[in-house]
Amino acid sequence: MPETSPADRRRSSIGARRNPDAEAAILTAARALLAERGYAGFSIEEVARRAGAGKPTIYRWWATKADLLIDVYAAEKASHMALPDTGALWSDLLAYTRALWGFWRDTPSGSIFRALIAEAQTTGAALSALRDKFLPDRLRDLCHMFERAAERGEIPASEIDDRVGLYIGFNWLHLLTDRLADDAPAIERTARLIAGQPSGRT
Repeated sequence: MPETSPADRRRSSIGARRNPDAEAAILTAARALLAERGYAGFSIEEVARRAGAGKPTIYRWWATKADLLIDVYAAEKASHMALPDTGALWSDLLAYTRALWGFWRDTPSGSIFRALIAEAQTTGAALSALRDKFLPDRLRDLCHMFERAAERGEIPASEIDDRVGLYIGFNWLHLLTDRLADDAPAIERTARLIAGQPSGRT
């Protein structure tokens, strides 16, 4: 029997565990499809075709389209952003926000996130994925910045959740209204307010 080339050979799963090569191929195909066609043109069928993977494999690893998009977003963010550590919460937030807005603006990830939020308003599975998987994972680093600030005595530890909520609302407002220009002075003013650092103080 003649051997098939690696490009023609279909990738397969290895039981309940993910085949790393197949997982990478699926995430790469999903990123490329989103960049080319956007959320409206995204389909599991086309991802499977491009990745050389079976639809059952994809659905075994990602129960919904939202789950796959969340992992695509996470992989993109990990490759584009690092957690700043400037020594002060307001300047951490300034650096983090400018990087985040650039990430949303310059990669397909901003449209992914907007689409997830929109789908979560009408689909229970997408809402669960956004609330129970996406947000806890995405907020881990953000909460760490606020926890460091509390350890330094910049903010009360009892106010971390409230300040994180204010910060999320600020960013989501700009994302959902497509106002992601890198306006460092405006971002700094908000970062100082959330950090309890009046303008002009260092």
